[in-house]
Amino acid sequence: MQVAAAVRWWPWAAAAVSGALLAGAHAFERFGNLAPCILCLRQREAHWAVLGVAAAVLAFAALRRQPPSRLAAAALGVAFLVAAGWAGYHVGVEFKWWPGPAACAGNGLGDISGASIAAALDGPVKVVRCEDIAWSLFGVSMAGWNGLVSLAMALASFTVAAVATQTQKP
Repeated sequence: MQVAAAVRWWPWAAAAVSGALLAGAHAFERFGNLAPCILCLRQREAHWAVLGVAAAVLAFAALRRQPPSRLAAAALGVAFLVAAGWAGYHVGVEFKWWPGPAACAGNGLGDISGASIAAALDGPVKVVRCEDIAWSLFGVSMAGWNGLVSLAMALASFTVAAVATQTQKP
């Protein structure tokens, strides 16, 4: 019974964690005036994907009138691994282990049409560099915390799927 409850509630837990991470990121942006870089936005997209997978799992389970399957927990694990991957890549850029995307450095030419040049001259253009750590707690950046939480959730998702495999039919 405990395993069935874990599988049944896991999409809700996954959605809650990704929703909380997204809410925190948006709060830092809105209230802390910390503009996100491109890699920060990629991490947010991964958590939106987790929310989408969780919603699809819950909708499919409701249509079938059956609890979510172990495959649902595994799918959520994959989505959290993607989030952890983007976060890990961002941490590597912050520590200068590897270069970030050209758009993070602000040295890409991008669109050089007359309209874009005129728009750029109208005011300052602030490029948020991916290698700059805007906030950290205990020496761990936001990307680092996101990576740790996402990796923990991926492992938990795969654990739920593995335990459910022992008790559920395929």
